[in-house]
Formats: sequence, C-alpha cells, structure tokens
Amino acid sequence: MALLSAPIPGRDCDLCPRLKQFRDDNRRAYPDFFNAPVPAWGDEAPRLLIVGLAPGLKGANRTGRPFTGDYAGDLLYSTLKKYGFSKGEFRADPNDGLQLLKARISNAVKCVPPENKPTPAETKTCLRSYLSLEMAEMKSVKAILALGQIAHIAVLDALKVKRSTAPFGHNTAYPLPTGATLFSSYHCSRYNTNTGRLTEAMFHAVFDKIVKTTSAS
Repeated sequence: MALLSAPIPGRDCDLCPRLKQFRDDNRRAYPDFFNAPVPAWGDEAPRLLIVGLAPGLKGANRTGRPFTGDYAGDLLYSTLKKYGFSKGEFRADPNDGLQLLKARISNAVKCVPPENKPTPAETKTCLRSYLSLEMAEMKSVKAILALGQIAHIAVLDALKVKRSTAPFGHNTAYPLPTGATLFSSYHCSRYNTNTGRLTEAMFHAVFDKIVKTTSAS
C-alpha cells in the first residue's frame, strides 16, 4: 500500500505568524513538549476520517499524537475501540501501542492556537496547505466525522461544498460529492461533557450511524 504523499508541515512551519509565535513561547515554557505541528495519525487507507479542531496545549501539543494527553481523547479513543476502529489499549501516551483500524485522525489546524481558538485566516491557510491535500488522496474514505463546528466548516471548505447546504449540528449527516458522508458531533471536550452538552450516549449515537456507513460495501 502506497503511503500518503500529501505535504505535512515541518516542525518550524511559519505560515501563520501568530501560531509560530505561540509555538516559540511554548518551547521556552515547556521544553519537554512536542511543540510542533501535529501530523495526522492512523490508517493510510481509512474508511473513517476524523477531523478535529486543533491540538490541545497540554494534549496533542505535548505528546505529538492527535487527541492524546487530554480528556477529549478518553472519550474518542474508548469509542473507537467500542466500534472496532482500534486495537490495543489507549493510555494517553503515543508509545502505548494503540493502533487505528480503517480510521485516521487529523485536525483542521495543525498547530496549537492560543486559547484553543484559531482565526479564520489560520484555519484557511492550514486547510489549503495541508488538510485539503491530504483529504484529496484518501479515496477509501466512506465517512468523515467532524468534531465541532470549525472542523465541520473546514471539511466543507476543503471539498468546496456550500456551507448553507450542510449546516452544523450534532448527529447530522450529509452526502458529500466524493461519495462519502459527513457526520458531525459536538466536540468531545471536557467542557462539553462536564456541562452535559455532549454525553457518551450522544457520541455513541453518531458512531451507530458511522459504522453502518463504513461497513457498507
């Protein structure tokens, strides 16, 4: 199987000056962190592509693997295991031996943004330079899961789908011109789960639909 050849950002990517400055600040403050654009991770020929917002400061920005090291990963990875998209045990450590099965995880923005809020310009730059090119190579994808509204919009923009035709909402599903289906969920952040905006049952309800799509021939 050929590896994906889409470009990935280098450790010192400087396309977004504000994100570069924040990265430099974090390298001084947390010299043991990964502190670089976090690459996508998982199967090279996925049936499910998960798109998040951006690395968390003390999560993926610390560990170098998407959704690894903060609470959001606990719900996401336990759900992936429940639905057969991973094997091994998730221990919030990139060396835990966990493997994704027919699934891949990426982010709309590859670098950690201040206050977890990328600007529209930063999202557009990262999308154009990286995510859209990676998505274009993944012909095997049957389902895309967008975690949160920014990721939802990023997927639509990457595929040049009018936003008005597919408004964001939890547990929505929209056919895409690629033949895949876009599913969306509230982000599995600690804030959303602590406030009850997103429960485990609500998250699993999204995956109930996803697994039917990815298992179809």
